[in-house]
Amino acid sequence: MAPEQARFLLEGLYLPRLKHEHQMTRRVIEAIPLDKGDYRPDQISRTALELAWHITVTEMRFMDSVLSGEFDLAPRSRPESIKNSTDLLNWYTSEFEAHVDKLKQLSADQLTKIVDFRGILKEPAVFFLGLLLHHSIHHRGQLSMYLRPMGAKVPAIYGESYDSAQARQQAV
Repeated sequence: MAPEQARFLLEGLYLPRLKHEHQMTRRVIEAIPLDKGDYRPDQISRTALELAWHITVTEMRFMDSVLSGEFDLAPRSRPESIKNSTDLLNWYTSEFEAHVDKLKQLSADQLTKIVDFRGILKEPAVFFLGLLLHHSIHHRGQLSMYLRPMGAKVPAIYGESYDSAQARQQAV
């Protein structure tokens, strides 16, 4: 990959998409009622808060790998200070903004550095921002399916949801 291609991928594709998807992920996490973080649709499923943590911390892990040029696969436990969806949103917003600011500072050489992901993928660092997007979208879809059964409203994601359409109609 040429340096100018990596720069284009970062600035022209991945950062705008990451920022857009970040807002939608925030909406889904925000919809988790404060007292329903322990909801799980099945005993083998993660709780809503565990799944939301997985989404957000994995985003940071992927961005960290692009920043450092290597994957750190050590477990990242949720801080004890994150007890509900509001706490998680505060952490996510702060961490996301800080990571994006650092990504903007990367040189083209850093973006094109080959990064090894578990011996399975060896790609230019910038490639892993695309993988981050797919991972987050996949798990956000899972989390959005938790909302209605736990009694929450499903926000608009890629268009109106039933709940967002109802809210819009009631506002008229």
